[in-house]
Amino acid sequence: MSSLSAVLSEFASDVDAVFLFSPSRGFYESFEEIENLVVVAPENAVDAPEFVELPLEFDNVRDRIRFGIEGAMGSEIVDEGDTAACIASVFDDDSDSLIRVRVEESMRSGIYDLFTNSRADPSVIRDVFEVAIELGKKGQKGKPVGALFVVGDAGKVMNKSRPLSYNPFEKSHVHVGDPIVNVMLKEFSRLDGAFVISDSGKLVSAYRYLEPGAEGVDIPKGLGTRHMAGGAITRDTNATAIVLSESDGLIRAFKGGKLILEIDPEEY
Repeated sequence: MSSLSAVLSEFASDVDAVFLFSPSRGFYESFEEIENLVVVAPENAVDAPEFVELPLEFDNVRDRIRFGIEGAMGSEIVDEGDTAACIASVFDDDSDSLIRVRVEESMRSGIYDLFTNSRADPSVIRDVFEVAIELGKKGQKGKPVGALFVVGDAGKVMNKSRPLSYNPFEKSHVHVGDPIVNVMLKEFSRLDGAFVISDSGKLVSAYRYLEPGAEGVDIPKGLGTRHMAGGAITRDTNATAIVLSESDGLIRAFKGGKLILEIDPEEY
């Protein structure tokens, strides 16, 4: 009978890259001499030569690993057919899990592309996600609320939409990410219509009724008009849509007319 150490040794052998997810300095230094060592974290606090920025701490470990590998593929650190050993935290802040993954082209889910290759700045998309997550957790006065944020390519988005009411941001120069602005977004979210946000994060409009055609947009069954509008506007423009569902409380992101990411705000 093989010993546990022998099984684990075989499991970790012949890997082409080792991915460390948000490692401490001491943990990183214990791996520092390994070739093709990739750190995936919100910031490169350990000064790793190979680094993939993690814009959200995806609670779903599968999404976290997929994002890291997709980023490494984009940077040509790993290729299809390579084997990666991924060391991540599942139960607490310690690195407690070793996952062996074969890199496949099908792992290009679009999650990495959503943040790094969207027309809007990655930090703007992250800031909008943070607003949606907080709104999803707290709702509006304790009640569930839905919201639609359209980020990037604001000129085309405005041309494919019409106002439902007075635009409170028409002559303002405020940006998402500012704490005061985030409070305003949460307050305005109780009213109908989409928020339109520029590539740089400027609040262009609220209360917009999106008017793209819905033909050819494939969204999961059970999702309503807000999701259909979000998917359709990203098909017809270079925008990204982030939708908070009032019915199930989940946040979904659309790009290129497709559902790219689905997260539960309660897990963040």
